[in-house]
Amino acid sequence: MKERPIVSEQEMQRQREFMELVKAMGERPRRYHIVSMGCQMNERDSESIAGMLNAMGMEQEAVREQADLILYNTCCVRENAENKALGNVIWLKELKKDKPDLMICVGGCMTQEKGMAEMMKKRYPFIDLIYGTHNLYKLPEYIYRALSQRQPVIEVMDIDGEVVEGMPEARKNRFNAFVNIMYGCDNFCTYCIVPYVRGRERSRTPEAVLEECARLRDEGAKEIMLLGQNVNSYRGGGAEFAELLRRVNDLGISRIRFMTSHPKDLSDELIAAFGELEHLMPQLHLPVQAGSNEVLRRMNRSYTREHYLELVKKLRRVCPEIGLTSDIIVGFPGETLEQFEETMSLVEEVRFDAAYTFIYSPRKGTRAATYPDDTPYEVKSERIQRLIDRQQAIALEVLEQQVGKAERVLVEAVSTRDAASVGGKTPRGHMVNFAGPASLIGKFVDVEITSAGRNTLRGRRITEE
Repeated sequence: MKERPIVSEQEMQRQREFMELVKAMGERPRRYHIVSMGCQMNERDSESIAGMLNAMGMEQEAVREQADLILYNTCCVRENAENKALGNVIWLKELKKDKPDLMICVGGCMTQEKGMAEMMKKRYPFIDLIYGTHNLYKLPEYIYRALSQRQPVIEVMDIDGEVVEGMPEARKNRFNAFVNIMYGCDNFCTYCIVPYVRGRERSRTPEAVLEECARLRDEGAKEIMLLGQNVNSYRGGGAEFAELLRRVNDLGISRIRFMTSHPKDLSDELIAAFGELEHLMPQLHLPVQAGSNEVLRRMNRSYTREHYLELVKKLRRVCPEIGLTSDIIVGFPGETLEQFEETMSLVEEVRFDAAYTFIYSPRKGTRAATYPDDTPYEVKSERIQRLIDRQQAIALEVLEQQVGKAERVLVEAVSTRDAASVGGKTPRGHMVNFAGPASLIGKFVDVEITSAGRNTLRGRRITEE
């Protein structure tokens, strides 16, 4: 992996000065609302955005219509995500008619797409700020320019970004935290836009990651999720990510998880970590995408069905109770019925705890967007429904196998369906709801699993920490 430079402390100090300049302005937004779309990486970016806006003297507003600044942190992995973002932006045009001082900002992966910023500038002139993924850290400067010059600012860098350290942050909670360890992707799967909008792979130093994790531990974090577009290629792949996990494990944080992993970079050292590290949770998101070698070849996934299944066997040999989840694409250009059946048989053999399934969505600028595709959409819809139905049945069977077990749950929130209940995850990543007060949030509770639903478990509280 090519080493990427770190944004200098001088540049970060410059951005802190812009934060103070905005804060001192008489006419500026006072309340902000962030709409975060897409993956956990975007969620983590939104925490940095919130931190910067807080430092500019603004307060978070839960109701979008009551905010003075609305920022969309967008996703473009699938066409639906892009259409949703653009639809929301169009809606803001009407809101701005009633609130002419409303500041509208759009950033994230969608704006980084080639030609997207120029299109948005022409079609949506009411947007005050458009920026890309590589220059997020310059948000204070861009907001200051937009406010002081009273004209839109469009700044999207075409080059790969740098590693940024020292940005402010506003964490959603103290006990459960995301930590970025790397950015970008070098895999260039033929269907995927990520390398074009997030750039090439670049890793943070181990020292920076460990320092952040130790600080979060001292501030009360009980679970940390290490994030990257492809975490197990950290600093070049191989055993280096496994070594980082060992060092994070030694910090004594109660729970460690990570995502997302690429099967081609799942090393023996990383597999062994699931049987050796006390704080590494038995859960792994390992996207397979398809069960056919021919489809995998056209996707440029760099592994075979047989290799993937061998990885699963190794993981379960080391950690029999590991929960595996996956991403699966149906209807990739040229997919035959026989090739789809190979995906179905792989799902049957692996028995994922959960799978995120999608009908292939062509993304302009990727190689697969040029592939001929003569399979009717109705056929693709029928296939994905078959896959969903079978995977849901398998997931229910997996959950039913948990009934009667005692599990340690980190309570995350009050149940959305029952105000007298709370919910949290088991080590394997299953969500459990059980009767209990909101005061349990952030605590570990021993729970006996009493029943299983389609997506969650129900339990009875035994003890708490």
